[in-house]
Amino acid sequence: MKKTILFLLLFLNFLYAQNKEVLLIHSYHKGYKWTDDISKAIEKNFEPYDNIELTTFYMDTKRVAGENYFYKLANLYKEKIANRKFDLVIVSDNNAFDFLVKYHDFLFPTSPVLFCGINNFNKSILDENFVTHYMSGVVEQVDLEKNFELILNLQPHLQKLMIINDKSKTGMAMKKDLEPIMKRYKNRLKIEYIDDLDIKNIQNEITKLDSNSAILLVLLFKDKTGKYFTYKQSVKEIRKVAQVPLYGLWDFYLDYGIVGGLLTSAKAQGDAVSKMALRVLNGEKVYDIPVLEKSPNKYLFDYNELNRFDLDVSEILKDYTIINEPHTFIRKYTKLVIITVTIIAVLLIMVFSMKANIQRRKIVEKDLQNRIKFDKVLLDTLPNPIYYKNKDGKFLGCNKAFCELLSVPKKEVIGKTAKDFFDPAVAKKNKQVDEELLKTHGTNTSEVTLHLPNNHMRHIIINKAVYLDNDGSIGGIVCIMDDITERIQQKQFLIQQGKLAEMGDMVAAIAHQWNEPLVELSAQVQDIQTSFLLNELKDIQVKEFVNDSMVQIKYMSKTLSDFRNFLKPSTSKKLFAIRKAFEDIFEIIGKQIFYSNINLHFNYEYDKEELLIYGYENEFKQVLLNLINNAKNKVLEKNSSKKYNITINISSCNTYTTIEIIDDAGNINENIIDKIFEPYFTTKKDGTGFGLYMAKVIIEDKMNGIINVKNKDKHVIFTIKLPHNKRLANENNAS
Repeated sequence: MKKTILFLLLFLNFLYAQNKEVLLIHSYHKGYKWTDDISKAIEKNFEPYDNIELTTFYMDTKRVAGENYFYKLANLYKEKIANRKFDLVIVSDNNAFDFLVKYHDFLFPTSPVLFCGINNFNKSILDENFVTHYMSGVVEQVDLEKNFELILNLQPHLQKLMIINDKSKTGMAMKKDLEPIMKRYKNRLKIEYIDDLDIKNIQNEITKLDSNSAILLVLLFKDKTGKYFTYKQSVKEIRKVAQVPLYGLWDFYLDYGIVGGLLTSAKAQGDAVSKMALRVLNGEKVYDIPVLEKSPNKYLFDYNELNRFDLDVSEILKDYTIINEPHTFIRKYTKLVIITVTIIAVLLIMVFSMKANIQRRKIVEKDLQNRIKFDKVLLDTLPNPIYYKNKDGKFLGCNKAFCELLSVPKKEVIGKTAKDFFDPAVAKKNKQVDEELLKTHGTNTSEVTLHLPNNHMRHIIINKAVYLDNDGSIGGIVCIMDDITERIQQKQFLIQQGKLAEMGDMVAAIAHQWNEPLVELSAQVQDIQTSFLLNELKDIQVKEFVNDSMVQIKYMSKTLSDFRNFLKPSTSKKLFAIRKAFEDIFEIIGKQIFYSNINLHFNYEYDKEELLIYGYENEFKQVLLNLINNAKNKVLEKNSSKKYNITINISSCNTYTTIEIIDDAGNINENIIDKIFEPYFTTKKDGTGFGLYMAKVIIEDKMNGIINVKNKDKHVIFTIKLPHNKRLANENNAS
């Protein structure tokens, strides 16, 4: 039996030691003093309990309300708490209370609920909505009768009382409670009730009050025009024109201009409901805790306002609190104060350095915690995959984008290495780069192709740098990835589009090249036919006809093959001969240029040694074709019998091979010459506007070269500079 009891006690203790989830739902917004004071009181009472986790929602109904809003809010909360179960829900003020009564079964079907700050509470509401079993709490009551008595006791010669209120839900409830009391006191003093004026007219009415008057501020969050006021603004607007005492009913107006009164206290509401909450979290059933129907109100006053109007509460009240009261203790106990201050000073000197050090450490620790939280959010917000690892290559952390790239949760990344996620070749290169970085303490940029677990292939630019620990030693390596897959695909697509845009000129070129072999074939066919008709056809003639025809057909087939090869995208960079690239282009458009009355000059002075460049051969040919065709079309637009020239100069230095394509068909307009490489810019009626743009992309982005244009003596010169070997191209790319 003893063992059973001991087991039960240990089990109950274990249950209570578990974390308790508490949700606090406020009717209003953060920054509204009444709401903030309730939160502070609850948080203060929960603070000693490490196992209580408090979550706070703000409904913001001072600014927005309505059934449609509450319906959407309920669905939002449903999504927010989908994976959470709360041991207790606390609601403050009527809007949150009404919201929970309506949506309790939808949001928290089994969770107990405690309320506070509820005006005009009627117990039947719980019965009618079948939530009596789940709800209890603290009622908020404004004691109007005692506040009227207080005002008359403090000002026995009072003749007029102005009551200022608004038409909010709480304000209308207060008006209902005020009506019988105003009737009861109408023979004792003149009462002026205001709830339908704008702030300017309210101030005008206040300035008319004489010294035998007072003001009772009920609520003023909106005036007649709908203008919204904070609790500070409304009191200050009244206080700056009022020359008579201003009383209130809520403690959030205190210290901003009201004398005071028997005030409904947010702190008292928070204290009361949090004490009930601890009972529920300790295992007591909420339905066994009775509703606290007597509001825990307190007499609170502002010393400055009492002193301003020469009011004395000490003769009419025993239990009250005064704020802003000056301290008289020092004057009364001067000698004791001196001795105490001396002792404290000595103690402070002894502990000052330690305290200052602790304070600095706390500040640094807090700043560090805030920075860590900020950095974590920042990392997860960035779209680039990021990870960091130690000197041994083990991942210490990463952001959300990196996990999404690899399709693995973050917890499975920590402690792993590159070889756990990347293919062996990439992992090996990754390790080599890391080893070099750890030696040089520098940075590195490289491009890799990743084959991911979802069978997707991504082109990634990897930027790496070494980070140092506080002591200056190497901590590890940070890596930021930039996914350029879509950019590469888009550029490749545009390159192919550019090729298709050139097809019209190429088809015309093919037509020129096929013209002669077709005429030759036609003549041979007619010759064979004539010999046949005259009975003069011999075997030798047939054989010669077949041989000659095959020569022409093979020539035409080669033309088609050149055309088809031009359309193929290059699969990878390679070294290729620049002369051969031009010869392939001349095969396609050479005759077309000839028949266009254009002299083509090709100046290539390297007969013994072939000039090689490193890049994408077919795309490079596309650039040459585009530039030569542009020059040819300029000449044709002249519609002149004059013979024009296209000159191609090839030169080389230690670093670059330079290509100049020059035409003498007139300058490019200086107003547009800086724009011709921009995408979709064209001066042609049917132009696409990306021929020269793609030339720039191919030369500068894909082949790490330079392309530019200039006018000189009525000549247009396009200049291309390209690395003429693989080593220089790679070095240029790395830089």
